[in-house]
Amino acid sequence: MDIVQMISDIDAFVWGPPMIVLLLGSHLYLTIRTRFIQRKLPTAIKLSVTKDPDAPGDISQFGALTTALSATIGTGNIVGVGTAILAGGPGAVLWMWLTGVFGMATKYSETFAAVKYRVKDHNGNMLGGAMYAWRRAFEKDGKTPWWGLLGAGAFALFAAVASFGIGSAVQSSAMTGIITSNAPGVPTWGIGLAIVIMVSIVIFGGIKIISKVCEKLVPFMAIAYAWGCIVIIGMNWEYVWPAISLIFECAFTPKAAFGGAVGSGLMMALQFGCARGLFSNESGLGSAPIVASAASTRNPARQALVSMTGTFWDTVVICALTGIVLVSTMIANPGIMESGQVSAGADLTSAAFASIPYIGTPILVIGMILFAYTTILGWSYYGNRCVTYLFGKRAIRPYQVLYVVVAFLGAIGIGDLVWTISDITNALMAIPNIIVVLLLSGLIARETKHYVWDKNLDETDDTPIPVLESK
Repeated sequence: MDIVQMISDIDAFVWGPPMIVLLLGSHLYLTIRTRFIQRKLPTAIKLSVTKDPDAPGDISQFGALTTALSATIGTGNIVGVGTAILAGGPGAVLWMWLTGVFGMATKYSETFAAVKYRVKDHNGNMLGGAMYAWRRAFEKDGKTPWWGLLGAGAFALFAAVASFGIGSAVQSSAMTGIITSNAPGVPTWGIGLAIVIMVSIVIFGGIKIISKVCEKLVPFMAIAYAWGCIVIIGMNWEYVWPAISLIFECAFTPKAAFGGAVGSGLMMALQFGCARGLFSNESGLGSAPIVASAASTRNPARQALVSMTGTFWDTVVICALTGIVLVSTMIANPGIMESGQVSAGADLTSAAFASIPYIGTPILVIGMILFAYTTILGWSYYGNRCVTYLFGKRAIRPYQVLYVVVAFLGAIGIGDLVWTISDITNALMAIPNIIVVLLLSGLIARETKHYVWDKNLDETDDTPIPVLESK
């Protein structure tokens, strides 16, 4: 067996049923422990656009949310839904949606832990994430036990490595594929160079510049994409209810669809729906809490609620819209499956948006480019904070340089192996993150009761934020 095949087999294993059980099980457990925190979604949405300038932090709550969304709303929402449908049938859409509904509790819980245990560097910048939760939550007499340091180091290492693939190489590769398919004469090295310039201008400016760019781009691209989906749903209106019915039917019964070309039974719908949903919204991976820790917030519950809305917008709204669009398009145009023109998730989405005269394809192309670009920006910050934890601030600049180099390599087609390795570490980073959240679930439940259910959301947490020793 060659090394590439072996790595691919490992990738398939770590994203298999055990990981789905771990993440989905945690979603359900934390939903119960937080007393169905999803009920507070209207309050959370209101908080996400509320400024809290006097609270400690580096960026606004909205800036933290849009930066996190920039990393989660990406090609997975567009291509990933199509991939799930082709592999697991229409029923996969419902399971994707359910991972978003219950995943909101996990996103809330992991963000709560990250903000509660955040620290400052000597310049006053906020640092947080699962690594600092591991390091501080179990500290006694100023010392963290070895297993706490191991959990912290494992998360930071896996997240840093994952950033090169899911955050850099894969996204630049997607941008190149989109551009060259619509403008065949453009050289890949030219696209790669343009990506390097556009990314470098932003990420070398730090989190404040990244968040400002994401605040502008993320709402625009999400609204434009959602508008395109709504237009297609309007065009396929007579097929929308049959599409929804088929999604529910295939989610709970073994049924082939579209002449047997799609649909592999209940377990396939469950597996692919959950896997793509978990991959799309990143609830449980521990990535979004890294940037949430930099937000200006007066207590952990406020930012945890704001972060929770990220999973709602990403999966409950955008992935659901995409799923209805794709299934209704397949019902309206059954010939696209028989003709062989659809063999991948990207083909299915392209066929759906092409049904909008003149502007459908440009909306999809521009949307996918912007989605990929902002994902590169968001994940650069995640990796930045993780290498800072592992090696100190002196590692930031080398990491940023390597990050844009990997983006260039991905653009010219040397990113497949990097992607597979990082996909593995992307799954592995969830393990120490979920463990620390479950260990702290009792504390999170108690303080959630105080802040949220006892209506003390405006209370300021006066616990001093420690200054981290410099490396």
